[in-house]
Amino acid sequence: MLVHLKFNNSFVFLKEQEFSLKADMRFKKLSSNVVENNEILKSVCIYGPNNSGKTCIIRILTALKNIISNKPFNLSQNLFSENPHINLSARFIEDGSLWEYAISYDNLNKEFLYERFEKIFIDQYKNEKTDVYFERNLKKNLLKCKDVSLIVDVVKTVIGKTNTFLNLIDVSYFELLKYSKKILTDFANSLIILDMNNIPLDQTISILKNHTELQEDVVSFIKNADIDLDDYKYLGAEQLKISADFLQNGIRPNEDVINQRIQQSIEDSLRLTSVYKGKEVPSLLFDSTGTKKIAALASYVINALKNGQTLIIDELDSSIHFKLTRSIVSMFNNELNNNAQLIFTAHDVSLMDCKKLFRKEQIWFVHKDRNEGAYLYSLADFRAEDGIRDTTDLFEKYKKGVLGAIPEPDMLKTLLQVKNE
Repeated sequence: MLVHLKFNNSFVFLKEQEFSLKADMRFKKLSSNVVENNEILKSVCIYGPNNSGKTCIIRILTALKNIISNKPFNLSQNLFSENPHINLSARFIEDGSLWEYAISYDNLNKEFLYERFEKIFIDQYKNEKTDVYFERNLKKNLLKCKDVSLIVDVVKTVIGKTNTFLNLIDVSYFELLKYSKKILTDFANSLIILDMNNIPLDQTISILKNHTELQEDVVSFIKNADIDLDDYKYLGAEQLKISADFLQNGIRPNEDVINQRIQQSIEDSLRLTSVYKGKEVPSLLFDSTGTKKIAALASYVINALKNGQTLIIDELDSSIHFKLTRSIVSMFNNELNNNAQLIFTAHDVSLMDCKKLFRKEQIWFVHKDRNEGAYLYSLADFRAEDGIRDTTDLFEKYKKGVLGAIPEPDMLKTLLQVKNE
């Protein structure tokens, strides 16, 4: 589970930003929204105007996941910064312990200048102690490793700079480094990152096609979304003889809502079948945009809840009814869930509810102005003296600009210009 993310000089963010999923345990309201033993929030929503930086937070998490997984990544410095150095750190829970991984990346030379991986202990008085497993500093030509069997003086002079430490050496010879890599890899694999406007269908296809143990739960999720479905299933070629005819006649789905980079063929995706009053029809051709997104999203939500993953979604409310979005959030906030997280961006202000849905620290904002640039803050930063309480009508406050992170469009100027022309 993600506990804390810190970054600077990355994408739209120049100054250091902190994104915390730590619960404020001074407040007991909606305690089911908190993982009891670790005091970690089960869900977080991020608001902000278009082009303010919400998606950039998702990009930073994506880059972190790919760096750890030794995959190509995009971690760009701030457009207006001449400093190529990007700092990024994440604190997370894995294997029952609290860990922190920090890096400094030179975007100009494509080199990792600094790395640190440590285990964190917090005593009963909230004091922190750290146990550093390894630390690498290229500027100081420094490499420290807890694994005493590692020949540090030799290794630090021969390994490269363009990749992370654990991806440059064979960790199988060093037990602590092998364990470190497992912890980091498990954390990276637990981050499931989606864009609601481009969701892969292949996972839902695979579950229904191969009749895995998740099939019943995925179908239940789709049907319980209240979209007038009797059933949702995958039909074989001999059962649904519509794919070839439709493809031969050049008929395609009306929108590219679902990711067409599907591992299976388009014929395979056409076998996802919705059943209405006993009538079987290809979902991809006949269902609405929202229904297709629900079908694609279902497998990721079920997987996250079953396997304790952190599901990160950009624009969760895109083409989804607000009551369904609330229901998905409520699944993660429910007391039956104690090991899965949901982090998402949204524009739907009906979700901005501290009476029944969220604690104050679960609602975050991204704001961008000419002086400060882009910055991140939480609703918990506002106090009662600011007029923000759990009983406050947050929509009215947000609409009036009290909470910031709101656009101020002036379309009248465009209309006047058009009429004048």
